Amino acid sequence: MFPGILNFNLLLKQVQADAFADPAKPFTYAELGCGHGLTVTMIAAANPQAVVYANDFNPSHIVGARKLADAAKLKNIHFFDDSFEEFLNRDDLPAFDVVSLHGVYSWISEENRKLIRDFLRRRLKPGGVCYASYNVLPGWAPAAPMRKLMIEIAEGEKAKPIPARIDSAIDLLNSLQKTNAGYFKANPLLGTRLEAMQKHSRNYLAHEYLNRDWTLFYHCDAAREMAEAKLTFAAPANASDHVDVVNLTVDQQQILADIADPALRETVRDFCVNQQFRRDIFLKGLLNCSSQEQVNALLNQRFALTLPRAGLSLKGNFPVGEVNLQPTVYEPLADALAERPQSIREMISKEPLAGTGYQKILQALTIMISMGQVSPALADKQAREAKPSCDRLNAVLLERARTSADMPYLISPVTGSGVSADRFSQLMLLAVRENKPDLADFVWQILSAQNQRILKDGVTLETPEQNLVELRNRAADFTGKQMPFLKQLGIA
Repeated sequence: MFPGILNFNLLLKQVQADAFADPAKPFTYAELGCGHGLTVTMIAAANPQAVVYANDFNPSHIVGARKLADAAKLKNIHFFDDSFEEFLNRDDLPAFDVVSLHGVYSWISEENRKLIRDFLRRRLKPGGVCYASYNVLPGWAPAAPMRKLMIEIAEGEKAKPIPARIDSAIDLLNSLQKTNAGYFKANPLLGTRLEAMQKHSRNYLAHEYLNRDWTLFYHCDAAREMAEAKLTFAAPANASDHVDVVNLTVDQQQILADIADPALRETVRDFCVNQQFRRDIFLKGLLNCSSQEQVNALLNQRFALTLPRAGLSLKGNFPVGEVNLQPTVYEPLADALAERPQSIREMISKEPLAGTGYQKILQALTIMISMGQVSPALADKQAREAKPSCDRLNAVLLERARTSADMPYLISPVTGSGVSADRFSQLMLLAVRENKPDLADFVWQILSAQNQRILKDGVTLETPEQNLVELRNRAADFTGKQMPFLKQLGIA
């Protein structure tokens, strides 16, 4: 959903969207169905030149989102507890350069999907960008009956709270699997899904599995619906989808190469990778830039590591299986970015990457982005302008970590996007900001005051001594690895 990520994925498909052509140009951004609003608030903080709007029908979500934005003194974001119809009919909204809807399109009725399409047709500018993610077939096909069973169980236990109803459903599904029920025999991968479900929050499971409206799409059908709003599929928003070698066999690549229709090709591709969730970028008026414009834009695009250099992984799991990344390409690339964020043009201008070539570097960066190891970065001027508002939002998130672990992210003015940071990292950074000499003791005082203990390898550490030993180990790791990384990202 972050502009830099959207722009990078569009450029990979030789598309230069008007909204992103000039990084310094003001733009308007809307999120439909923003939930608790953290992502869209981060977008506002990282883009002070933008004006951001967001709606969610749940007033509690909007109250919390406004509180977060107000605490960070963000003046360029506006929240509304409007329905889609009410939001569409407001007379105080601008035309938008970007509209995003994450998952929402699968979780609402046909009537509300039509309202969204009306919103896009009336409110998205010509040349505007729409990010839409949604559940798709064939990947969801085996699990759809499991969802139906969960709904029936939940309906029969209305007197219980939702978490208890979900637990009842999961217990029954586990029992069926243990008795080697034919459904699980015919769909052996469902065991992995069921195991993963048990680790999710019950609120998420209620949202995904017990929602009243729940539509599974084929990409071609979603594209046809978006065409009603004058939108054309432009690119996947998931970086790894641009690299065929980690997704498709040679024979599958040939099958797709012989399909001329874009919607059919994407749908067949979903069958190849067994896709269950798509992240797509649509444009209102799709114009391809020249190959030279594409290359120049990508050569000048800066990139930054999004994890400490020591955390680099040279193995990735993709549709073709586990992939071993070439150390001769990825190691020097990570070394270069560990020095500072820089562009492909800078990296290939000197050793050891000078002989690697533009295409290899671009493919490696694309794969690293898909693995969460690298992100497109803002230009220096943009990063400097974004830092004050990012600092204010990070200060609010760090303060929130005193009492809650519900927002484990910080915003980087260098990448213009969020960075994962668990509560321990947030509290240790808070200790650094408050000049506390002993990071472990600072965190332990907060945890012990709330009668909380650390869980390590599935075992609760009960005594103060055990907790402090673990916190000192984590503090050493934080100081030695994470702090330099957070400084480079403009967070620390």
